[in-house]
Amino acid sequence: MGYVSDKLIDLGGTVILSETPEMIGAEDILAKRAASREVADKVYSVIRRWVELAASYNVDLVGTQPSPGNIAGGISTIEEKSLGAIIKGGSRQIQGVLNYAEEVKGKGLWIMDTPGYDIMSVVGMVAGGATLVVFTTGRGTPTGNPIAPVIKVTANPYTYGKMKENIDFDASTVVNGMETIEQAGGRLLNLVLEVARGKHTKAELLGHTEFVIHKIIPSF
Repeated sequence: MGYVSDKLIDLGGTVILSETPEMIGAEDILAKRAASREVADKVYSVIRRWVELAASYNVDLVGTQPSPGNIAGGISTIEEKSLGAIIKGGSRQIQGVLNYAEEVKGKGLWIMDTPGYDIMSVVGMVAGGATLVVFTTGRGTPTGNPIAPVIKVTANPYTYGKMKENIDFDASTVVNGMETIEQAGGRLLNLVLEVARGKHTKAELLGHTEFVIHKIIPSF
């Protein structure tokens, strides 16, 4: 996904990276890629807000992550989990940080401040202008959207084997050494273009139209 993000941006496109709680521990890396000091400060601010908000409910986000499912998948720390999350946005400069469902203001890479809850995150990005969503899942989340097509990607061969009817793209070929990241990224970019031209995703074919907006009491 990081490869595809970079390619789309280089071609003049726009990419949104969301799920702010999934970025905890990777703030410094993101801030170094900010287009300005103001953008870097916003990166630190929105990530810190989630940690402080959780603490106000007596929840330690840092201490309770990674989740049991993440641990079973081989992730050892919240920082390791966050590195996997932010690489989906590629390596290009971050143009700005958007509020939940805020309209994207230009080309390039943007962070949208959304919960880590899958469906809320997707809805926020689509409300902000995303016309196509690429969604990674290790455990097999069957997420769709009523407005924009959702391409589901997994690099877990067991998940793909059990959920082929739900998963659009198998990236386990990289993990198994059958493809390079660039080769798999090229295949994914082609799929993104095909869906943009009208090819139906598995979520569309199965009628997945999940829709949840950001609630008054925050979800993490």
